[in-house]
Amino acid sequence: MSATTDDAPKLRQADFDRARFRVGGQPASRADWQTAVRARIGKQRINIMLDMPVVDHFKALAGERGYQTLINDTLRRVIESGHLEADIRRVIREELRQN
Repeated sequence: MSATTDDAPKLRQADFDRARFRVGGQPASRADWQTAVRARIGKQRINIMLDMPVVDHFKALAGERGYQTLINDTLRRVIESGHLEADIRRVIREELRQN
């Protein structure tokens, strides 16, 4: 599945305006919810310098979604899949065997 394929309906600002924050099933303020999310998944706010073509690419893919989320998801997939170089070498070997 490509990063641009998404069957979910587009979210509008009105959808977010109706959102209710909950922590442990109990109503919570936005600040309390953000604190709980960061504690649960270990998010940390940082500053990072990226090349503009990289940012432009992810902004184009993201559309109305958050491009930073796409960058984070991409980095996570690379980490979880092991080393990118090893994956590329494996694919090349598979392709050479087929020819």
